[in-house]
Amino acid sequence: MRLKVLVDNNTLIDRYFRGEPGVSYYLEEGGKKILFDLGYSDLFIDNARKMGIDLLDLDYVVLSHGHLDHTWGLGPLVRLITEAKVEGVHHKTPALVAHPAVFLSRRIGTLGEMGPLLRPGELCRHFDLTLSEEPVWLTDRLVFLGEILRENDFEAESPLGKVTIGGGEEDDFLMDDSALAYRSDEGIVIVTGCSHSGICNILEQAMRITGERRVVDLIGGLHLMKPSERRLEETKRYLERVRPRRIHPCHCTDLPSRLALAGVADLREVGVGLDLRLD
Repeated sequence: MRLKVLVDNNTLIDRYFRGEPGVSYYLEEGGKKILFDLGYSDLFIDNARKMGIDLLDLDYVVLSHGHLDHTWGLGPLVRLITEAKVEGVHHKTPALVAHPAVFLSRRIGTLGEMGPLLRPGELCRHFDLTLSEEPVWLTDRLVFLGEILRENDFEAESPLGKVTIGGGEEDDFLMDDSALAYRSDEGIVIVTGCSHSGICNILEQAMRITGERRVVDLIGGLHLMKPSERRLEETKRYLERVRPRRIHPCHCTDLPSRLALAGVADLREVGVGLDLRLD
């Protein structure tokens, strides 16, 4: 598998890309081309163009969860595909894979709409929608994990804003939050957006689905932004038991949390321009 970081809060030193508070990754695996999350704007398109990536040749677009910093790039992608149709430029119609609750309306405080600006009724005109709470295998080795079981008592314990369900608002525990798992010859690689469901819960789900307990790498946001002391300590203890070979934390992972995790695994730098190759 090959993974390139198109959007992150940071860029790699001495690379001429731009960043924003959000996430977008481009993956190639098993002959398939996958865009995982789209950031907040059209920045992923600009950075992909600089990297020589053709976003009109995608097989899958996968959404980790329904927040604006991961989904608002859908509009620019729709425009890119539509312009290609108008101009007669070769393009694919990618499948859009996500949990069904991704498209619910969300708000945090007075910030208004925090969810996607496009809904399934509009997106089905541009993508083949695959909305599933169950795991979806994208290739023989790469799987969308579906709805993550919340098994421990230290992750995903507090809601983040409100979600509209059935005409009323409820506390938002982001049940749509998911991730990707790649089954390599040496173990599994986890690719996350924000890990609202908890990175330990995500790892347990990936192990159940793949049947593999060796962990090669964790790549992505770990939702460790001023975490409680207990959550950070329990996360460290869990990772000490699982013993991932490497960790590539980014996006919603603050510096103190990264430093703490550096004590339990080989911590690597992440930013726009990162290019990983995994066997």
